[in-house]
Amino acid sequence: MLEASAKPEIPPKSQHGEPSLDATGVHVVPLGGLPAVGVVIGGLIATVATNKLWAIDFYHVVSGAMWTTLDLFLGFVLGPILSRLSVPARAELTRRLMPKMVLIMPTLVVCTLAAGWQLARHMGYLLASYSHHDWIVASFVVVAVMAVVALGVLEPANIAVLVELRKPQPDGRVINRLMRRFVYSAGVTGAMQIATLIIMTRIATT
Repeated sequence: MLEASAKPEIPPKSQHGEPSLDATGVHVVPLGGLPAVGVVIGGLIATVATNKLWAIDFYHVVSGAMWTTLDLFLGFVLGPILSRLSVPARAELTRRLMPKMVLIMPTLVVCTLAAGWQLARHMGYLLASYSHHDWIVASFVVVAVMAVVALGVLEPANIAVLVELRKPQPDGRVINRLMRRFVYSAGVTGAMQIATLIIMTRIATT
């Protein structure tokens, strides 16, 4: 029989008056995923070296589609959900998601850009005489901005969150601010991904 005076366990408070965050097992770079990244990048190098059109197109389409889907999901699906979670729940989700993003995002960006450039070169899209050269230039500009946001804003925010989580007393407010930056940036790149899709379909159908 439980004692009447028993009280529910209350999570300890951090120095900022918020529930303390469990940083157990937080890794900035998940080493177990490095072999998979090595295989993907190795395949990309072999694809570019052999200049096989189908393989180049495969890498560009698959990595570009995954990059687009991930940005749209993070910005417009996960973002609103994340903003409604408690700080400990948000930190737990961050602890499990962000290490994977450290490897996934740069890999997708590199594969998409490298294969896209090689495809454009292979198909003659880089020539000024190409009928849709202006559209190609526009797509390069949009993708370049997305790459800068992904590697210059998303990744630093991602790594900063993981570094904060590894501290003895992570600051939930800092994590919240960094996660908002991460999700909003993903939403911006997601919207730009839609612009890229419009440009690509315009080129393919005219």
